[in-house]
Amino acid sequence: MEKFMLGRKAGMTQLFDENGIAIPATVIDCGPLVVIQNKKPETDGFKAIKVGYGEVSARKVNKPDKGQYAKAGVEPRYLMHEFMTDADYALGQEIRVSDMFQTGDRVDVSGVSKGKG
Repeated sequence: MEKFMLGRKAGMTQLFDENGIAIPATVIDCGPLVVIQNKKPETDGFKAIKVGYGEVSARKVNKPDKGQYAKAGVEPRYLMHEFMTDADYALGQEIRVSDMFQTGDRVDVSGVSKGKG
């Protein structure tokens, strides 16, 4: 099963190794994802899920997105993203970090910079 998660940078901290050397670490706030749509090979040609992340006021969401959230029966979210996966999820189901990862798992992280230069 493909593992995935969305989050925001919450800040920085430091961890110390056995020699007392400080190692910088980024803290990422990964709130629960909510399943908005299931895509199936029969109808869409591939298997994926569309998830929403974060809290946002309903008035800041455009009409097409409001329709997708209403169809799924969930509150509007700040961000909508699609992941290819073979796992089956129900509409409106919450996906938490603890459901996806175990302690010690290696992860690949990618981010979007604010582009200040």
